This record gives sequence, C-alpha cells and structure tokens, in this order.
Amino acid sequence: MKSDLIEKLELKKAVIGIVGLGYVGLPLTLRYCEVGYNVIGFDIDQNKVEALKRGESYIEHISATAIRQAVADRFDPTSDFSRASYVDALILCVPTPLNRYREPDLSFVVSTTEALVPFLHRNMVISLESTTYPGTTDEELKPRIERRGLTVGKDLFLVFSPEREDPGNSDFSTRTIPKVCGGHTPDCLEVGLALYGSVIDRVVPVSSTRAAELTKLLENIHRSVNIGLVNEMKMVADRMGIDIHEVIRAAATKPFGFVPYYPGPGIGGHCIPIDPFYLTWKAREYGMHTRFIELAGEINSSMHDYVVAKVVDGLNSRRKPVNGSKVLVLGIAYKKNVDDMRESPSVFLMEKLRDLGAEIAYSDPHIPIFPKMRQHSFALSSISLTAEALEKFDCVLLATDHDRFDYDFIKAHARLLVDCRGRFRKGAPHIVKA
Repeated sequence: MKSDLIEKLELKKAVIGIVGLGYVGLPLTLRYCEVGYNVIGFDIDQNKVEALKRGESYIEHISATAIRQAVADRFDPTSDFSRASYVDALILCVPTPLNRYREPDLSFVVSTTEALVPFLHRNMVISLESTTYPGTTDEELKPRIERRGLTVGKDLFLVFSPEREDPGNSDFSTRTIPKVCGGHTPDCLEVGLALYGSVIDRVVPVSSTRAAELTKLLENIHRSVNIGLVNEMKMVADRMGIDIHEVIRAAATKPFGFVPYYPGPGIGGHCIPIDPFYLTWKAREYGMHTRFIELAGEINSSMHDYVVAKVVDGLNSRRKPVNGSKVLVLGIAYKKNVDDMRESPSVFLMEKLRDLGAEIAYSDPHIPIFPKMRQHSFALSSISLTAEALEKFDCVLLATDHDRFDYDFIKAHARLLVDCRGRFRKGAPHIVKA
C-alpha cells in the first residue's frame, strides 16, 4: 500500500488536497499545480473560493495570472469537504492562534480534522503544516484518524511538515525554502518525503513529528529572543543618546559570530508573536518554566507602550496634548512590502493612541482599506501622502517602513516624525527616534 501511494506521488498521478487557502496554502497550491499535480483546494471562506474561481487573487504577492492559469489547468477550489474522499494527500494549512489567556488555540486544527475524518480512506497521506506544540500530530490528529478505523502507519500515513513561507521575500520561494518533514512512523516519513520531494528542492527528514514540531518553534523562538534583545538594546542606547541602528550597522561588519537583528515597535505576523507561547504552555506539562522565552515576549510586547510614550513626549515638547492631536501612522502591515496585517504592531499602536484621544489616520500603499479583523476595528482608508496631507498632522508615526514610501518627501513635510524603524538619521529637530 505504501509503495503504491509513493508511486502515485512520484509520477504526479496523485490528487493533492490543500486545506486553508491563505498565505501558506495558496502558494503551496500553485507550486503543486506548476509541477503537474491536480489540486483540490479547501477553504471554509466561500468568498475566497469564489474569488479563486473567478481567477482573482486576494494576496498581493500572488498574481491573478497565476491563479487563472492554475484554475484553468489543475486547481479546483471548493468549500465542500466531502470532496476530500477523492484526494490522495491532504495538507492542512489552518491557523493556530492563541486564546485570550495566551494559550494555544487548536480549534481550527481540531474542527478541520473532525470535518475531514468521515472522508478519509486507505492509502492516503495527511500532513499538518500549522505551527503548534510538540505532540499535536500524535495527540490530536492520530486518535481522530484511527477512530475512523484506519491504522496510522499502515492504512494511512501521517506527517508534520511546518510551513516556512516568508511573504515579501523575493530571495526565497515555496520551491527553494528547504522543507522539514517528520513522520509518525518510518513508513509515514517515507511517504511524506515523496509528497514534498517533487515540489521542494530540498526536503529535510527528522526522526518524528514531535521533532519537526519543535524545529518550527525553535526557528521562531530564536527570532523572538534576538528581537527582544535588540529591542532592549534600543531602549538602553536611546537613554545613552546613541543611535542603535548605527551600532547594529557597525557590529554587522564583523564577519563571524554576529547576526544583525533590528528593533521595531513590536513583533507581528502569524509566527513570532504566537509560537513561543505554544512551547511555554507545553513545557509546563513537563514541569519546565521557560523564563528566557517569556522574558523576550514581555520585552517585545512592551514596545507598543514605549513607542506611544515617544509620541506623547514628542507632542508634549511642542505643547500639544495627545488628546485631540492628529496622528498619521505610516504602514499598518506587520512588516514592510507585504499586505499581511496579522498581529501587526501598527494596529496596537493605533488602538493605544486612539484610546488616549488621538485622531488616527493611516497610509499604506499595500492596504488601501482597513480590513475586517476579529479583534480590531477601524473604519479607515489609506490616505495619499501629499505635502498638504502630511502637514496637517500633528505627528507622523513611521511604524512599517515600506520601500514605496518617499522618505525624503516625508521628512520634508512632516511637522513631527516619530521613527520606529531607523529610516531617518539623527540631526533634524522634528525627528524623534522610537
């Protein structure tokens, strides 16, 4: 049975099912289509499904042309989960957020698995790509699959292969980013390697699904901790009257033993603000307290208040209270050159300033209208950066440094400019480093 499935995968005769057509699932879908697989894409959002059927893209860095080509040739988007019975592989790319208590919320993983279980069959492979704590694949997916009467490792093959998408990074693509894969059994791993081997240049096998799950957490905790360190260094340097960005540039000339990380107004995206808490939560089950990881999280979370304090101080120095001041936020995506707003620190800054009485507006060339979000609400649209528009604001806050901003123009026309990203050198009296 295993050899038959591997042969279908290697000959591209297998039908691939991808569940969750967002920033992870949609690029992966297009890659499978590109190399010759037929793909059924599943999503509970009917608006996404209809947009894809029309050949439209709802993700900025994915072209509508690529969508239209895939739909015309090999891609069938649907919200009908019963069609999972026709696929040979299911790849789950669903959200894994935190709940209000900063604990793992596996509701999307669990509900998706439950919805698919009635349509599972022998001789198929399931891969979970959603970032989660070690043990999720074994503890949550495996028992639900086996209640269907299928033995994992014999009738059906189960792997964990964490996503590694980096939207906006033109140096790496779905194809070129190495793919870690761990199987529940050696046979599961062998099938998992066949599943990804034709679409990813390099697949990296590990000994278990738990090792693969922890690999993803380590990658993002590494970033969180180092960003926490440089954010703390920024606050120390600021108190000493030193430009931290000048220091980072100088330190980065060392050809060994140093990797530059850059401070900002907080951390954003679907990984860095969330993933460390998955490990700290699971570690408590083993009697461990991850103090280092949690401290980095505290520092990074505190950056919102640090930046707001800088805005307040900057306005005070001009005899302006924040209450009633007009504040323009530049960039509301979580990082530059993308349209992704998940966990964006810019939104937290906007809310904190609004709560203090400021009148908020924003400009972001990648996000023309503030989207509907589960936890945040602003009835705003992006404004154009004319000289007249900039000059009417009491403060311009650079939160996300998109390359499409004209920084010389902004500097020339902003009355007060609070810079979270180190885009402006010290010297101008109206620039506040944050």
